[in-house]
Amino acid sequence: MIDPVRHRQLEELNMVEICVRILSNARNELYLNMRYLDLSLSALAYEADPSCRGLATDGFTLFYHPDYLCDLFSHGRVPVNRAYLHMVLHCLFCHMDTRGKRDESDWDLACDIAAEAVIDGLYLSCVHRPVSLFRRDWYGRFKKRLSVLNAEGVYHALREMAPTEKQKERLAAEFLVDDHSRWDLPENSPKTAAVRQDLWNDNRNRMQTEMETMGSGQGGDSDSLMEQVRVENRERYDYKRFLRKFSVLREEIRVDMDSFDYGYYTYGLSLYGNMPLIEPLESKEISRIEDFVIVIDTSMSCSGELVKRFLEETYDVLCESESYFRKTNIHIIQCDDRIREEKTVTCREEMEAYMAGFTISGYGGTDFRPAFEYVNGLVRQGAFKHLRGLLYFTDGEGIYPVKRPVYDTAFVFVKDQYTDISVPAWAMKVILEPGQITEERSGPQPGRIPGLSDGHKTEEQSL
Repeated sequence: MIDPVRHRQLEELNMVEICVRILSNARNELYLNMRYLDLSLSALAYEADPSCRGLATDGFTLFYHPDYLCDLFSHGRVPVNRAYLHMVLHCLFCHMDTRGKRDESDWDLACDIAAEAVIDGLYLSCVHRPVSLFRRDWYGRFKKRLSVLNAEGVYHALREMAPTEKQKERLAAEFLVDDHSRWDLPENSPKTAAVRQDLWNDNRNRMQTEMETMGSGQGGDSDSLMEQVRVENRERYDYKRFLRKFSVLREEIRVDMDSFDYGYYTYGLSLYGNMPLIEPLESKEISRIEDFVIVIDTSMSCSGELVKRFLEETYDVLCESESYFRKTNIHIIQCDDRIREEKTVTCREEMEAYMAGFTISGYGGTDFRPAFEYVNGLVRQGAFKHLRGLLYFTDGEGIYPVKRPVYDTAFVFVKDQYTDISVPAWAMKVILEPGQITEERSGPQPGRIPGLSDGHKTEEQSL
């Protein structure tokens, strides 16, 4: 007599073996057509999960519902290949770790559209299927606004176009491929977002190298994929790291564990019982922001909302304990063709009070010289101890000073909304993506500057 439990277990095991073969064959077929994806395609383990809603990945494992996968395969190899590649693209473009404070449902939709747009542009037999009129229509709408359909761009285009709920439901149904609920990793898991991001950043960098090495041998089938890879691989700068350009080294009263030698400490305890041979230093040298100037261009050509968002972005970083001293000397100046307002901030509480009541003053023409003359006067008066830098948020249209000041200067622009032809060679240029400073925020968050270039480099480095 056959044991029903044993029979069911054998059937489940047989189903898993079939599913593994289906996924392995999909991976192999994709590899034969896109050899630059070798590392990425083999980076995901397979795991059967009856609780999974179809297919899903967390960046480490590809989860599948056996019945769903077999049903998908019954429609042919192409649907499975597309789904596999769709999830790999989510991983490659770090869709799981870059949502930030964006609306989750809109972000999920934008990521699906970005991934499917790449696949629809490949024209390879292993993933090709006719593109529906509905998809063509929406791809056309996005391409009128974006040169590359990456997730961030599609997200902001969706927000600007403001489709109705019915349209969103239709879009979600059209582009839905996998379940995104596994993107948020559980707490206390050995799988961390940092490890995941490092893994896929490395895969993406290697993939770009492979694609560029293969060169014209790929034809035009992978152009859309290559464009997205280049966008994602553009050099990124941590805002805190950028602000360290303006930091000073100072000694603070705090335990310096970096210079502490545990060997001598524990040896003393073992030798004498309760007497360590060496204790940690009670002071530490730290590089932090102490004196700083932020100048806001309040001319008619600068958007008041963008100005406020930029100031919030800078404020978020400066308010982090590791970025600035407890007592600071930050001057915030509003200037168009003359100084309109100047505020000195010496602590977190004053910064919060200033931000709460922040208003724009000015809206005249643009002349950068008054702000520099004013700051130079403060320097001569001894208002700063160690002024290292000045950030000037502007659209770039105005009269620049000819002489380089004694402190570093960075002009901050919003991409596609600035002119940098006349920026002096001695100044740094910081280029922000529009969406990076216009997203809704729910409290202080670590800022990132999406692009940074020194002097008159023509190549913009953006995030």
